[in-house]
Amino acid sequence: MKEIYLDQGATSYPKAPGVGMAMANYIDNIGASINRGSYGKAMEVGNLAIRLRERACKLFAFQNPGHVIITPGASIGLNMLIMPLFQEGGHVIISPLEHNAVRRPLEILLQRKEHPISLSTFPYDLGLDGDFSPLENLIRPNTKAVIMLHASNVSGEIFPVEAIGKICKEKGIDFILDASQSGGHIPIDFEKMNLSALVLPGHKGLLGPQGIGLTLLREGFAKKLPPYLFGGTGSVSESLTMPGFMPDKFEPGTPNIPGIYGLEKALQFIEETGVEVIEAYTKQLHQRFLEGLYEIKGKNLIRIPGKEGRENSGVVSIDFCTMDNALVCNRLANRYGIMTRQGLHCAPIAHQCFGTEKSGTVRFSFGFFNRMEEIDRTLLAIQEILS
Repeated sequence: MKEIYLDQGATSYPKAPGVGMAMANYIDNIGASINRGSYGKAMEVGNLAIRLRERACKLFAFQNPGHVIITPGASIGLNMLIMPLFQEGGHVIISPLEHNAVRRPLEILLQRKEHPISLSTFPYDLGLDGDFSPLENLIRPNTKAVIMLHASNVSGEIFPVEAIGKICKEKGIDFILDASQSGGHIPIDFEKMNLSALVLPGHKGLLGPQGIGLTLLREGFAKKLPPYLFGGTGSVSESLTMPGFMPDKFEPGTPNIPGIYGLEKALQFIEETGVEVIEAYTKQLHQRFLEGLYEIKGKNLIRIPGKEGRENSGVVSIDFCTMDNALVCNRLANRYGIMTRQGLHCAPIAHQCFGTEKSGTVRFSFGFFNRMEEIDRTLLAIQEILS
């Protein structure tokens, strides 16, 4: 029985063609560090990192490669923005569906004794009727930023971030976007969305390896942030403080260089394939799955969280109302070879919003390398389980 991987929301699989070979080539044939030598192989590594930054600029309509920060992942990227931005307190606005990568750092800041922050959550249905005044009404004199996800990792629904970014620009507050569930397969335009920062993991929609990510920073926003992590950079080594220039200011230590090689190859694949092509195909998979669910007898036995009227990133969560969701997930894997994820998906406040905080859901998430016949096999499996 051929296995079906429908856990793309956790990490993409398979990776883009050539990712593993690029990483192995670095390990087996190059091996040099970055910014730590002027010999040929070290220069090659440095040039490859520059090429990665340039590809990210092209992919996300960003203008400054030096402000593309290479991180160990989206969680580190979000922490290095959130913690210093609110070191003296302030007010922040989030969505009601945030992942713990945003919510947990904010909880630390809410609970601290000195300079605690205040937090507001905009309404779940924001913008569905074209009205964004509920967001505007939350903005206070000490509001520093809106920090939010682009697409939910639970329901897949995509928020109208361009309209939200416009409000942030008009009100003079920063806009930090977590694109963990959209980067690489949903078009993102840094300028049109009026972003201050864009945070991405390499291992999801970007089709690269784990343990690496990118954070894109607008120049003015980067200047106001002090470094959050400290260490060697290979530059101005005589100084006991972090460099003030980019990207060194936010890149201490030796980065995941095999990951840089893999991610650069993945971005090349996305660039050559086209984000719009990837998006269109993922939509086809999502639509076919939804239509099949509605046709299944006993459809009243399942519930699908999410707002109709919003675009979707290729994620469907199901609450099997009369069955244990963990049992369903286990049966899908062991009987049918279908890999999904059950539980709260590191997003408890999203499940509170959906009313599934006790049961969780079984999440089916699709990617560019899934096939229509895999969707059909999965629908048959669900039908058999329900019957």
